[in-house]
Amino acid sequence: MSTEQEPNVQTGIEYWNTQPASLDGVLGGYGSGSLPRIDSLGSRLFLLNLYPQLSTVPSAFCPLDPPSDQPRTRALDVGAGIGRVTADVLLHLVSDVTILEPVTAFVQEALSRARASASSTLPLPKGAWPGLADKTKSVTILQGTLQDFHPLHPHRAQFLDRVGYETPRPADEVGMGFDVIWCQWCLGHLSDPDLVDFLQRSQESLKKHPKSVIVVKENICDNGDGGSAQAVFDEQDSSLTRSDAAWKYIFGKAGLRLIKEQVQEGLPDELYVVKIATTIVTSARQNS
Repeated sequence: MSTEQEPNVQTGIEYWNTQPASLDGVLGGYGSGSLPRIDSLGSRLFLLNLYPQLSTVPSAFCPLDPPSDQPRTRALDVGAGIGRVTADVLLHLVSDVTILEPVTAFVQEALSRARASASSTLPLPKGAWPGLADKTKSVTILQGTLQDFHPLHPHRAQFLDRVGYETPRPADEVGMGFDVIWCQWCLGHLSDPDLVDFLQRSQESLKKHPKSVIVVKENICDNGDGGSAQAVFDEQDSSLTRSDAAWKYIFGKAGLRLIKEQVQEGLPDELYVVKIATTIVTSARQNS
C-alpha cells in the first residue's frame, strides 16, 4: 500500500499544539457530548471480553476471594493525550499504566490530572483517576514520539513522574513488559514503515502469556477498488486514515494476527467509522 503523502511527525505535533488541552481539544470538538462515555464504555467491554480476568466484579473468572498475591497487570497507553483512555478505561481494569504523549500541553495536563487525583480525599471527586489516591494503582508519565519509542527500552522518552502505587524496586519494572498495549487515535501519525516498526517493537514488549494483547482503535476509511488497501491523507494534522484492508496489511507485515475486531457503535454519523481491533504475536514470531 502506498500514498502520495506521508505523515510528518513535527507537522503533526505543531497542529496539536494549537488545540486546547481538554476533552474537546483531543476529541476534535466532541468532548462535551456523548462520545467520550460511549467510546470509553465500548473500550472497557471490548477489553473485558478479551481479558475477563481483569473484571473487578466477582465472577467465574474473578472469584469472591482472589489470592492476595495476584500479579499486578500493566498497560501502555500511547498517544495518550490528556490521559482520557488511561482514566476512563485502563485504570478501571489494570494495576499500572504507562502514558506516552509527545505534545507538551497534553502531557502536562495528564500529569496535572494524575497528581490532583493522587492528592484527592475519599470519596473521590468526579473525574478523579481511580486507584491513585489510595495508592493501589499507578500511572507513569512519559513524553516522547512513537517513532522513537521502544516500550522495553524507554530511554528516548522523557520521564515526567510516577504517581500512585510505588513498587519496592522500581527499576525492576523496566523491561518487564506489558499485558495490554493500547493505541487509539494516534497511529495515523506514523508512516507505514514506522507503524510496522512500532508494532513489532510493541509485540516484543508484551508479557509472555496468552492473554497479552495489542489493541488498536482507529478511524477507518473505505477500501479501494476491489477491496484494495488505501489511505486518506489529512493535510491539517499530517495524518493518515487507513482502510480496513490497509490495517490488515500492516498487521501482517508486523507479524501480528488479528484475533478480534468490531465497529464502535453509537458515535456521531458524520465521523469516520471507528474500528477496534486486537492483535497478538503470530506463532512464527513468538518462536523466532
